[in-house]
Amino acid sequence: MKLASYACNRWIDAAADAQPIPSAIDGTTIALASSGDVDFAAMAAHARTRGTRSLRRLTFQGRAALLKKLAQYLSDHKAPLYDLSAQTGATRRDSAIDIDGGIGTLFVYAGMGRRELPDTNMLIDGPQLSLSRNGSFVGRHVETPIDGIAVHVNAYNFPCWGMLEKLAPAFLAGVPCIVKPATQTAYLTEAMVRLIVASGLLPEGALQLVCGRLGDLFDHMTGQDLVSFTGSLETSLVLRNHPAIAANATRFIAERDSLNAAILGPDVAPGSPEFDIFVREVVREMTVKAGQKCTAIRRILVPAAQADAVADAIVQKLSRVVVGDPRAEGVTMGPLVGLGQRDDVRRRIDALLAEAEIVFGDPENPTAQGADPAAGGYLPPILLRARDPKRATALHRVEAFGPVSTLVAYDDLDDAITLARRGEGSLVATAVTYDPAVAGDLVFGIASYHGRLHLVDRDSAAESTGHGSPLPGLVHGGPGRAGGGEEMGGLRGLHHYLQRTALQGSPALLSRLTGHWNKGAPEVTGNAHPFRRGFDALALGETIHTAPRTVTLADIEHFAQFTGDTFYAHMDDEAARANPFFPGRVAHGYLLLSFAAGLFVDPAPGPVLANYGLDSLRFMKPVLPDDAIAVRLTVKQKSPRNADYG
Repeated sequence: MKLASYACNRWIDAAADAQPIPSAIDGTTIALASSGDVDFAAMAAHARTRGTRSLRRLTFQGRAALLKKLAQYLSDHKAPLYDLSAQTGATRRDSAIDIDGGIGTLFVYAGMGRRELPDTNMLIDGPQLSLSRNGSFVGRHVETPIDGIAVHVNAYNFPCWGMLEKLAPAFLAGVPCIVKPATQTAYLTEAMVRLIVASGLLPEGALQLVCGRLGDLFDHMTGQDLVSFTGSLETSLVLRNHPAIAANATRFIAERDSLNAAILGPDVAPGSPEFDIFVREVVREMTVKAGQKCTAIRRILVPAAQADAVADAIVQKLSRVVVGDPRAEGVTMGPLVGLGQRDDVRRRIDALLAEAEIVFGDPENPTAQGADPAAGGYLPPILLRARDPKRATALHRVEAFGPVSTLVAYDDLDDAITLARRGEGSLVATAVTYDPAVAGDLVFGIASYHGRLHLVDRDSAAESTGHGSPLPGLVHGGPGRAGGGEEMGGLRGLHHYLQRTALQGSPALLSRLTGHWNKGAPEVTGNAHPFRRGFDALALGETIHTAPRTVTLADIEHFAQFTGDTFYAHMDDEAARANPFFPGRVAHGYLLLSFAAGLFVDPAPGPVLANYGLDSLRFMKPVLPDDAIAVRLTVKQKSPRNADYG
């Protein structure tokens, strides 16, 4: 099939110079790709005009609702993607990580948006800041969507998840995306984008696709745009140093080379649960996606005393791995993405062999169940062992992007920390130990070199999501060699696409602009009680002031006996006076809160459904017997949850 790019609201077929894309299974041509007929200037302009305009008509809540609908649609139509995914070399398990994992990321971001984001186009960052004596001039930080486009340049190993994990936060932030998948597996990305377009859910210009080269797209980048890249360090440097990117200070997020480590604690011995957990984790990360994961374990750091035992245990498990056509019965690991990738991995193994020896696997003589091993990208798992870990350098800078990992013996925990740091920045490291002191030393020693630390032991292993699984709620990225980026991380992922700005003005003006009532802004009084008014009818700043209620000593004593809270500050006057915070017996904070509810609640049935809690509740000043309290209740912000309530 000829892959098409999706630009300016239409599909553009591959140009006459289209290049063949081979199957990972047998090398036959799966598709042809070329973006030679794409007008990249028009594509960028379409995103800036139609895409930006259509997305900004929606609020954070509106975009979150669309993400959920899209995730549901893709879940219902994903079956054909699995057959196509096999041609990338992916087993059924591998495909689930890519396809269902990507759709799951959409669901997670949709849920976070509905729960945590306002029904506006502006986020508030931090509290109001008083800038004047009487409070008539205040400040507040806000975040708004950048007025540009996001170009997502993705790697070949996750054609679905790689696109969706970047699309989700960008779309939720309100920024249109141009997606450029790696050509080797672009046919799977194109198939998913066709589903997205067919759903009719995304606004015009919100998503465009390039199957082929990026042409002169970067020439049209501005300081309001963003590039998010996943791939090699070398390509990252080329893109980051593009004249337009450099001149305009275009935002650039990179997720690139990462020599991730797994560290076995010095407290772990053969036969312990942690030993088995460690071996299982290493083997899984070597073989899932045939090791073609940016989060795969490349360096296996183990105590010197346990190196032989670890090697034997890993070899035993690797010997049961069946390599072959991922569609064939019994195959547990598919091929690399193609012959070119296999050749690249072999060259990198040769570089590592200058410092290591092969413990398991023969890279030059692969076998393949149900397939011709010479026709596809077949390679067995390769376990290496460093001969002189202290002098080795290649194992800390050469990444063989396949089922390849190197066993490295360390002398003590300080040595393990030093070796892990020599990766110069990684996406993730796993530490397996049952000793909290060991875990603490490792975290403090290597955290600044890693985006994520996966700490696992017998207590967490059963529910652990695994070393190599980036999760939408956690940061995916890492410092140094890994690129310095932070994709996802929950709502942190949105902040790449937002501009933080300090606003200064009157409380009234900032309340109107932000959709959040600020102290000092006018109050709206005189309407019916807020409990009598529906969600849509309530206005920001709408306020009631209640009549006062006197708190008596009898109230305090009754509350103490009724609840069992007989803390001395409420019951013993002499002890309370000895407390530096109290002048004598004081009312319980929770008694005051309960009395407050009694003062402002309208008890009859009406629009109010439930009180689901209070944020940042503090008891700031003691209330003594015979003091009076009153309540001011103000509508500060409104957040709809669905069509029925908010």
